[in-house]
Amino acid sequence: MAGTKWVYGFDEVAEAEKQAGGDWEGVRALLGGKGANLGDMTRLGVPVPPGYTVTTEACLAYLAGGEAFPPGCWDQIEEALGRVEKSTGKRFGDPENPLLVSCRSGAKFSMPGMMDTVLNIGMNDEVAAGLARLTGDERFVYDSYRRLVQMFGAVVLGQPDEVFEEVLEEHRREAGVATDSELPAERLKAIVVEFRRLAPGFPTEPKEQLRLATEAVFRSWNGKRAIDYRNAAGIAHDLGTAVNIQTMVFGNMGNGSATGVAMSRNATTGEPKIEGDYLINAQGEDVVAGIRATKPLEQLADDLPEMYDQFAAIAARLERHYREMQDMEFTVERGKLWILQTRAGKRTAQAAVRIAADMADEGLITREEAVMRVKPDQVDFFLHPQFSAESLKEASQLAKGLNVSPGAAVGLAAFDADLAERWAKVDGKPTIMVRPETKPDDVHGMLAAEGILTSRGGRTSHAALVARQFGKPAVVGVAELDIDMAARTMTVAGQVIKEGDWISIDGTSGVVYLGRLATVVPDISDPWLMKLLSWADELRTLRVRANADYPVDAERARRYGAEGIGLTRTEHMFFETERLPLVQKMIMTTDPAERAEALEGLLPYQRADFEGLFRAMDGLPVIIRLIDPPLHEFLPSAADLTKRFIDLKVEEAKGAQVAAEIAEVEGVLARVEALHEANPMLGTRGVRLGIMIPELTRMQVRAIFEAACNVAREGGKVHPEVMIPLTSHVNELKWQREVLEAEARQVMAEQGLQVDYMFGTMIEIPRAALTADEVAQYAEFFSFGTNDLTQTTFGISRDDAESGFLMRYLQEGILEENPFATLDRPGVGRIMRLAVEGGRATRPDLEIGICGEHGGDPRSIALCHELGLDYVSCSPFRVPIARLAAAQAAVEMPR
Repeated sequence: MAGTKWVYGFDEVAEAEKQAGGDWEGVRALLGGKGANLGDMTRLGVPVPPGYTVTTEACLAYLAGGEAFPPGCWDQIEEALGRVEKSTGKRFGDPENPLLVSCRSGAKFSMPGMMDTVLNIGMNDEVAAGLARLTGDERFVYDSYRRLVQMFGAVVLGQPDEVFEEVLEEHRREAGVATDSELPAERLKAIVVEFRRLAPGFPTEPKEQLRLATEAVFRSWNGKRAIDYRNAAGIAHDLGTAVNIQTMVFGNMGNGSATGVAMSRNATTGEPKIEGDYLINAQGEDVVAGIRATKPLEQLADDLPEMYDQFAAIAARLERHYREMQDMEFTVERGKLWILQTRAGKRTAQAAVRIAADMADEGLITREEAVMRVKPDQVDFFLHPQFSAESLKEASQLAKGLNVSPGAAVGLAAFDADLAERWAKVDGKPTIMVRPETKPDDVHGMLAAEGILTSRGGRTSHAALVARQFGKPAVVGVAELDIDMAARTMTVAGQVIKEGDWISIDGTSGVVYLGRLATVVPDISDPWLMKLLSWADELRTLRVRANADYPVDAERARRYGAEGIGLTRTEHMFFETERLPLVQKMIMTTDPAERAEALEGLLPYQRADFEGLFRAMDGLPVIIRLIDPPLHEFLPSAADLTKRFIDLKVEEAKGAQVAAEIAEVEGVLARVEALHEANPMLGTRGVRLGIMIPELTRMQVRAIFEAACNVAREGGKVHPEVMIPLTSHVNELKWQREVLEAEARQVMAEQGLQVDYMFGTMIEIPRAALTADEVAQYAEFFSFGTNDLTQTTFGISRDDAESGFLMRYLQEGILEENPFATLDRPGVGRIMRLAVEGGRATRPDLEIGICGEHGGDPRSIALCHELGLDYVSCSPFRVPIARLAAAQAAVEMPR
């Protein structure tokens, strides 16, 4: 490492830029965001206290070398300190004209409060006495001295900060004052003595203070809070932090001095107006620590009007220079304004959207840049209720699970679907449906509930899929929950929650709370969001459709910008109360006439469903997937029937009515057992079910085309696309399409109308993807069912994996990502690529999309764009997110 430059002065940023090959991101990686910006502001002529930056490379070398400075590093630090002494005319450790410095962390990406800072380095008894003589202000000097000992003791020596605060509290009480700024000099001198006793390792030699503080900041990169923050923010752990050594300027030198933190725009709303906090006669940590009640920045115009005007001008200049909202720290020292740092400011989702849109309108950034600056999960915030910040402060957290469907929900714990529905619809009580897991026949309770909580299941479990579909907040897979369905209780860490108790769940974070938390509802009609999404629509090439089973879902999807329906799951319609008996009759009978009668009864329901969808999507395509799940899902479980049978046998002596019920249960149980399959996921479902019971899928196609003709006759524009699921062999599709298309043509002939239609298939079996050139002979569109395609490619059960080994795989790094949340690019993605290439080799105009849960995941959407798909389809509540993600993919990867 000989010859490595470990240290750059703030006035050497051009040299660092040259070292980074002219790449500003490279400068930020080398000097950290804070150091890079301090150098850049120095170059711009902004008043920045002189200083230098010890690079991130030095930090990494220090940590890798057993926590020892790399060769030459300390020498360069001392040389840089000498240059600062020369520029300020002060000397480090000289009582006659002392230089004091701060030591602050500064990683490439801002991590506010996660790493360490020490102020007023260079102070000791002799320097304090000399500085008091120079300034004539003992109070200021010993206030600064006690701050150094306190921060050094906590940061470098590891003493709990509370022990120092206890001393301060005692002196405030004895002096009869409310704040530290009111303590007189004599008391501050006494506090220094007490603090020194609490920090016995405090060095009096200034350079030793500097060395130990620099090492402490380096070590703080690997502190728990920093690691946790990086994990949460997705920041790499191998970047290291820079250390910025900067001349101290003091906001605690009387009423002509101040310190503050401010944003160039409102970080909560995005309003183009400076906001922030400041204190007169204070140092920076007083503002951020909440020790004293701060003042809003606009009052600085009254307290120090010239300083306010200067700061406002600099804030506007920095925002124009960086083309980004700025978060700035400043100090006023006896009428002189200094800027201590600037960085891109953290902001709420609402503020992020408004700032991006406003800056594009102002010409600071392009519309493309505005679209790229808003994260898709920030758009998600607009679509779901959130807990208020005030309620979270007092909240009691019970447990945490998988955050599968965002938003906040509050309600009474209800342990079955019927009760959830009754409480919600009859009694008007908000409910949270709590189950070990949910099943299709729980849907009515799920729809009635405010939110869903399960102890088992993963991101693609039934609960998760339905919750996302209907915009219900949901937390699943909360293994800590011990749900006792018999006792109607759930227990967490010894705490028992009974049915009817209030609970609150946060589907955005996965946290479950005890009690009734207050919520706030963001508004998707936000004008800046609408503007930003309209720009996204101009940029993207992927169309965005929605998965919608009912007209109300379709109408919502269209309001959110959907360009059609990419998936309608017809089996969901069969679970409704008035239809399920007909479905069960169709399944139970072996008499063709009875089956035909049941299907005839279902036909008008299905036709009405599709009419509603076609009207809602007037002029837009609607993909309707024919029945997919195995028939036994529409019947009670064998375990429930067996239990019922046993219970009835106990009551058998009561008479003929019980005997008749026993016979009925026996009949249903026999049919359930006859339909039983060892692996129904790969059994008689999808196209196989249509081949085995062709009259069932013919009824569905008749309903589709009768509905299409009826709506067309009303003047509507209809574009039905019939999707045959689970194809694995071209002959399956050929056989089923011939039967179904004949039915469609017969309906149109009966109606005397022709409608535009397509037949296609769902690609969810690897063999179908690998033989896509053959399959495309009988399909005008492909839709990737990526939930099942992921499952069959990996050979794992999506219903079991997330509550079992998959979570361990993710924890151990065996898998980097959950393949059911984000598409597996090397495996599933490669299969999709082969299917796209094969299908379009046979049929160049083949329409190809995706309708699995991945259709709302931004990284999966980027892969779909890369593969050349025509559309993605997702839950209505994720349509705005998909619109933005598709635009971002188009900007990053132009086709």
